[in-house]
Amino acid sequence: MKAALSADEQALLDTFLEENSLFYGPDPAIMRDHHIGPRTEVEDALLNSELDPHALNLVRGRLHAALDETYDMVEQMGTAPGAKWGDLVTAVYTATGDLSSISPKGVVVFSGVCHYPLKFIAKYWAHDPTVGLREGDGFIHNDSRYGNIHNTDQSMIMPVFHEGEVICWVSSTIHEGENGACEPGGMPAAAESKWDEGLKMPPFRIVENNQVRRDLLTFLQNSVRDPKLQYEDVKVKLHACLRLIERIRSVIAEYGKENLIACLRKNIEDVDVEVRRRIREMPDGTVRTHAFIDGTLRENVLIKYNLTVTVKGEHMILDVRGSSPEFTNRSINTTLASLKTCIATAYLLYIWPDLPHNMACFSAVEVLSDENSLLDSSFDAPNCMSLIPLFKSFTLPTIALAKFMYSCPTRYTAIYSSHFNQPYTFIYGGVTQHGEVTGNFCADINGNGGGARENRDGEHAVAPCFGYMCDTGEQELIEEELPVLRLVAQHLTKDRVGFGKYRGGLGYEQLITSRDAGFWGFMTGGTGSLHPSAYGLFGGYASPVYTLCKIREVNVFDTLKTDPRSFKFDLVELMNEQAIPGAKYGAYDMGMTFEPVQEGEVYMICQGAGAGYGDVLDRDPNLVIRDLEEDLISHETARALYHVVYDTDSLVLDVEATRAARAAERESRKRRGKPFDEFVAEWVRPEPPEDLPYYGSWDDPTRIYAGQGAGRVVMQRGAVQGVMMPNPKDVRIAELEAQLAAATAGRG
Repeated sequence: MKAALSADEQALLDTFLEENSLFYGPDPAIMRDHHIGPRTEVEDALLNSELDPHALNLVRGRLHAALDETYDMVEQMGTAPGAKWGDLVTAVYTATGDLSSISPKGVVVFSGVCHYPLKFIAKYWAHDPTVGLREGDGFIHNDSRYGNIHNTDQSMIMPVFHEGEVICWVSSTIHEGENGACEPGGMPAAAESKWDEGLKMPPFRIVENNQVRRDLLTFLQNSVRDPKLQYEDVKVKLHACLRLIERIRSVIAEYGKENLIACLRKNIEDVDVEVRRRIREMPDGTVRTHAFIDGTLRENVLIKYNLTVTVKGEHMILDVRGSSPEFTNRSINTTLASLKTCIATAYLLYIWPDLPHNMACFSAVEVLSDENSLLDSSFDAPNCMSLIPLFKSFTLPTIALAKFMYSCPTRYTAIYSSHFNQPYTFIYGGVTQHGEVTGNFCADINGNGGGARENRDGEHAVAPCFGYMCDTGEQELIEEELPVLRLVAQHLTKDRVGFGKYRGGLGYEQLITSRDAGFWGFMTGGTGSLHPSAYGLFGGYASPVYTLCKIREVNVFDTLKTDPRSFKFDLVELMNEQAIPGAKYGAYDMGMTFEPVQEGEVYMICQGAGAGYGDVLDRDPNLVIRDLEEDLISHETARALYHVVYDTDSLVLDVEATRAARAAERESRKRRGKPFDEFVAEWVRPEPPEDLPYYGSWDDPTRIYAGQGAGRVVMQRGAVQGVMMPNPKDVRIAELEAQLAAATAGRG
């Protein structure tokens, strides 16, 4: 029998273990807590004293101006495409690491991303004798397991000292792109483990005395394909933080540190109080919804994202249990911290956009999840393409919350249907025409179609689903740096839209090719080629499905010289007519791992459209005519879907005939309809079809399915395990071998 340790022996053992930790991995206590922390004694004393509200307001204004200024600094000086096109943010935190305010422009999703690594620094490094925390220190970080969206985003975090004590923190974050992953550009669809993801930086000190340490910077440069980008943007983020610190010190000099500390804390607490008040306005109840992802970027499967929202009093619970298990060798998993950050962003963008942007917007909300699931993956699962479920998280809550908001006494924005929510863009890599190795992504990711609202159509290609102040870049500048030409750029996609009483905003086509490159390639990282991505609201249509199209084994520049009429600057015409002799045409899923291309081969994608709102038969016929005039829809759509009658040549509306056509269609709907019990008997099944590769719960969120046929397993809540997928090449080889065996069966 093992002897019990004495108190002294136990204390000695505890001290030894504390001082000799094998590895400071992600801290679950930090990573699973998204709530604002308690007041410090100083904050409590200040907020219980008589503060001058006018002084606090002036401090707040100065901080916002400083954040706006530093955002512009990074955007103007950054090297990464993400910096040039607004995929960045700067922020200020309290002394204990709670996010208080972010720049008024930029990527809202970064609003909650840095407090996790910041709290790790405060807990593990600040008092470590080998690290410590001093004025002029700067910490770099990118690993989502310690708090981030995905590894392409890199943050600089710095403490702000005053009279020897930390009074706040500042940060600057950029989507850098290239990070040395197994595929160029930083978002590798082919990653099968976290070791394929490139740089995985826990927060570590790279700046001392406000200077970048060149030994560590050289290590980072040596780990990526684009060392110039890494060098410049580390310095850009550093100097943005230094400017923020300079502005904060000027605030202290003018208004005192007490007003600064009080302002930072009050920003958070005011939002928390207001969020709880707004939740109380909602009717008590539960709304259930879900979304489906149609692939892992490597194979077609059906993956469930389950969401139940419950409101009771001032409490709101988001329950994502019953969602798909994690894929242990696919890149589309996400950590719970990343998931919460993106859902919080949905609140700030689409539900309560008037609130100040800080972490308190989500502090009153609880999240329930299954560990080892797609939405709460283990730290060992790859997650470099976590955008696949995370982009759903920007729009799925708006569907559920719309049901609560509809009956609220006050709406803080119009009820909004789904913004398009896929990262449709070209990721590229290779050797440029200038002989430089690079890899990154194109800014057309920032042109998602906006969802329809309860009172108007959605905006065309307005912004990414994760932010509202991002740009799509200047193609001429891109062509100067890269061997990439857009044959068609930002041409609105006719008929490819979410229809409804109000339609979603359209996306645009992108036809791209390469020229003058020694070696070049593209990849894409999106789903939604078989199942819609953005769902309609109150009868509105979802977004269409989209495919990746290619014209290969041809040099389009030769075609444009010898037979220019055979090349139509339109994706649909090109694919339907297939007029270029000898070219190989194909349509594929939007998930494509890195693929080398030859000069003049054409790759084509569509940016997605927002979803519709309301019944198409309720759409004002004059709006349908306007869409025809603007060439946004076809005559077939206007007649067959909207049931509008008009003169084809003049587009003059026949009001009475339209009214009669719509009345007839409503009667036809009644004839096609079925009693609910009959519909359920025909459509509802007790479990997923055997031949469907299905992942997630079916009707019972405590039972999670994984796989198909004889290989399908059913897991219970609390015992979810990751799923290992076979290599698609091995699957294809087995198919071909079976075909060969069948063809040669019976031969000698």
